[in-house]
Amino acid sequence: MSRYQFFATIRAIISEGQGGKFLFTKLFKNNNDEAEQIELDESKIPNHIAIIMDGNGRWAKRRHLPRIAGHRQGMDVVREITRAASDLGVKVLTLYAFSTENWKRPDDEVSFLMDLPVKFFNKFVPELIEQNVRVNVMGYVEQLPAKTKKAVLDAIEQTKDNTGMVLNFALNYGSRAEIVTAVKELSQQVKSGSLEVEAIDEQTISRALMTGKLAPYCDPELIIRTSGEERISNFLLWQLAYSELVFTETLWPDYQPANLYQDIKTYQSRDRRFGGVTEEEK
Repeated sequence: MSRYQFFATIRAIISEGQGGKFLFTKLFKNNNDEAEQIELDESKIPNHIAIIMDGNGRWAKRRHLPRIAGHRQGMDVVREITRAASDLGVKVLTLYAFSTENWKRPDDEVSFLMDLPVKFFNKFVPELIEQNVRVNVMGYVEQLPAKTKKAVLDAIEQTKDNTGMVLNFALNYGSRAEIVTAVKELSQQVKSGSLEVEAIDEQTISRALMTGKLAPYCDPELIIRTSGEERISNFLLWQLAYSELVFTETLWPDYQPANLYQDIKTYQSRDRRFGGVTEEEK
């Protein structure tokens, strides 16, 4: 647990005369016993937020606990951040849960990580249904252990009629592999005559990727990585072309809704020009 203990979040809509913003007042007990607040612009809440959930092992090591203790705590954080993002009006929350490279980890850790989706969905699907959150999973699901695959497919089925935020887990996912798979699929279409080479454009490729089913929110506006590491780790390489990147020192098991609000505030402070220039720069 971080030095900030999160007690409550109160959301109020400021009057239209003040720009129609949300005022998030987070009540903390910090070292000075002070309350803090973060003001966010309702009109600039990212539609799609993607998070590289990093730091579980270091969190556990600092507490002289096995690495799996960090993963267990991280699962509870997923629940809190899902609720917070949904309440904000985020359309898609993508969480990097397990990469295609993570199979290289010790067998006991991999086994525990494969059990986490089973435990998470068994425990929290009723809550996700209550919150109108729909589960989606992108990655090579067919390669997962049978019990993990079943838990994933059951969660997708149980939440398929929900119309709120999409909770999108990247599970056994790697962006380079995703791109290779998309290229092969498009090549087959060209070979069969169902697709002309000249018809291939950025939208064609975007639709062929695993995030294609998230349209119109395929690409995240904001990517967050916890734990202080500043790299992408084979995550959404095509989709992040114009994403804003925020790297936070907070370890994932310590990450709270307050951290999410602060990272969104950082995002809202950026000048997103998409390769162009502002009026002031002309």
